[in-house]
Amino acid sequence: MPRYINYSRYTGEDLGIDADDLLKALADFLLESGFNTQYSPFGEWNDRERTLDDLKEAIRQALEEGKLFDEESLQQMMERLQSLSPEQMQTLLDRLVQKMVDEGQITVQDPGDPHAPNGGAGQGPDSKVKFEVTDKSLDFLGFKTLKDLLGSLGKSSFGRHDTRDLATGIETSGSSRLYEFGDTLNLDVSQTFFSAIRRTGVASPIDIDYQDLHVHQCEYQSSCATVLMLDCSHSMILYGEDRFTPAKKVALALAHLIRTQYPGDSLRCVLFHDGAEELAVSQLARVKVGPYYTNTRDGLILARKLLSQERKDMRQIVMITDGKPSCITLDDGRTYRNAFGLDPLVIGRTLEEVSRCRKQGILINTFMLASDYGLVNFVRQVTEMCRGKAYFTTPYTLGQYLLMDYMNRKTRTIH
Repeated sequence: MPRYINYSRYTGEDLGIDADDLLKALADFLLESGFNTQYSPFGEWNDRERTLDDLKEAIRQALEEGKLFDEESLQQMMERLQSLSPEQMQTLLDRLVQKMVDEGQITVQDPGDPHAPNGGAGQGPDSKVKFEVTDKSLDFLGFKTLKDLLGSLGKSSFGRHDTRDLATGIETSGSSRLYEFGDTLNLDVSQTFFSAIRRTGVASPIDIDYQDLHVHQCEYQSSCATVLMLDCSHSMILYGEDRFTPAKKVALALAHLIRTQYPGDSLRCVLFHDGAEELAVSQLARVKVGPYYTNTRDGLILARKLLSQERKDMRQIVMITDGKPSCITLDDGRTYRNAFGLDPLVIGRTLEEVSRCRKQGILINTFMLASDYGLVNFVRQVTEMCRGKAYFTTPYTLGQYLLMDYMNRKTRTIH
């Protein structure tokens, strides 16, 4: 009997649950940022890797909440679930986990047999078998989040960044004009013939001269380098609300949008807390918040350094935060912390870095997930200095605001 079984769209053993539907239902669990375990030991990376037992429990909850069934079959499926014995339920969970492995959505690894096929799936107690989300799953979750966000905005399709400039290109969206040396020869045939006939009269053959050439114009489409700064301080999961998981989802959606629709753009991620470091988008699922302060200055320093490596028409920092700056790294490497009020040293040093960004033509747009006095006043100063934008959002509206800003923002005229 084969060890791994591929299932079709519907079988009696797995209740006809599709792998993609399963992944969508588990999105919050797979991208969880520490909100459900905020009283356990903290770490910037998920030191306590989740096990197959954790995954099965998440699947069980999704089943009991009806997330995996459509409205037409919901009542019937819920009745079937209630009729299952504990052994049958366990078998169902095993099959669904195996389906995720077969579809390449997760990889599992048994510490007792690291060289076994598929990481030793199915061997040893599930409480010790760890799993990781694959890049395929992250890409799917990014696409799904992006699709949901665009649907809520009434967008059925999306294009590239518009500017005020007109240029000769392949797509035509402006009136034609006389050809100039160096233009793309995207010829407006009818206007060219009309110019020649108007100059020489109706004749055969038509005598076309250089001065008759007209070319189509299209909107100039600029390229943009973006650094997404994610606040992963402890407050992002406090106060009864998970703010970091939605931020991670938006980052995945933005990465998918750029990769598929704006291939000339770039996106890099920076985490900031007591310090700051660059984060690969592929690692987003593993990141959790920690008991950190908010070192906005270090985040801006790193973001500015990364943007200096990009050669794009536009360079911007998109900062998602829920707290005012509360620490900085001193010149001697020590960390100065003060979480109470607006510390003049912390705010002053941070605004100095904002000024450096402005001098280098870097735009800073801030998405605030809180509205406390200190944060609002700091962000007001940042937007005034950099002529950026500030948005007060919630975890539920963050994606809509951010994507609308990214797609609709007009750039300055580029010479």
